[in-house]
Amino acid sequence: LTLTPTLTLTLARKMRPLALAALLLLCGGAAGLASPRVGAKAPAFVPPPPKEDDTVDQFCRATNALFRQLTIKPVRDYIDVVESSDASGPLNTIDTLTTPPQVPGVPRPVWLTILGSVPTGLVWYGYYKFSVEEELFQDELRREGRVTGCGGYGTLLPFVFCILGGGAASILPPFCFTPLGGLLIQAGSAWILLGQVNLYRRVNELWVEKYGGEAPLHAWWALLPPPLDVVVGLRQVHFLSKFWTDVRGEDWKGDVVAEELFPFISSERFTLKEFVTQPKRWFWFSKEWEDLDFLDPPKPQK
Repeated sequence: LTLTPTLTLTLARKMRPLALAALLLLCGGAAGLASPRVGAKAPAFVPPPPKEDDTVDQFCRATNALFRQLTIKPVRDYIDVVESSDASGPLNTIDTLTTPPQVPGVPRPVWLTILGSVPTGLVWYGYYKFSVEEELFQDELRREGRVTGCGGYGTLLPFVFCILGGGAASILPPFCFTPLGGLLIQAGSAWILLGQVNLYRRVNELWVEKYGGEAPLHAWWALLPPPLDVVVGLRQVHFLSKFWTDVRGEDWKGDVVAEELFPFISSERFTLKEFVTQPKRWFWFSKEWEDLDFLDPPKPQK
């Protein structure tokens, strides 16, 4: 992945909320703000050892374990995965926003994700990113005995170390006279973007495995510029939330943002052309608009 200086700066600015959220995790800020733990600590689970020829599983587990150890203990004790409490039923809004990652994963609909992200300047989205990655890591390890993602620790913390290290190297001598700072920022940006593609791939696999049919996400859209990367990101939030709702045996209560206000979030998968030319997918007020044909080749005149 080749990044120009302009793109590198854009990515760094775009990713700063994630870096800040991860920094809060490292420094203990999340533990001080959080509500009491929901559920009990997950029972001891001893996964089978990675196969000698399974380098993907080995790499992902090692990366997760390394960065988990680099997280200070009070924070690690809070954000380690917990067992969901079946007796308590579905979580309320505050508990959903503040709960540690759970097994099975926590449904976090789009409206709630926006509620947590916008007032905090997207800082809460960093915690969301950590939580869903760690939940998928633990779920995959329990179901498959191997993993294809690095979990919350291994996905978010390498990124924040690269961004913070790159920022420091860009202003502190003698590193500021070298390309080290820019290289670290590029590496961190590439890591988080490729991790996002991998997240969408795993959500697709879970969805097709459970429901069949077509995968809901175009994973490669994560690499597209805004707003298309936001489009697929919101769709991931929605479909993963519905998946965890079913896995936990809870009733889906609907999502006014995803299912009414912005139909593209919950609709069947569509192409770039369909998104541009079908207003019915855009907003609640454009559902009845006719399709546009400006991208279709002109018909030959007879």
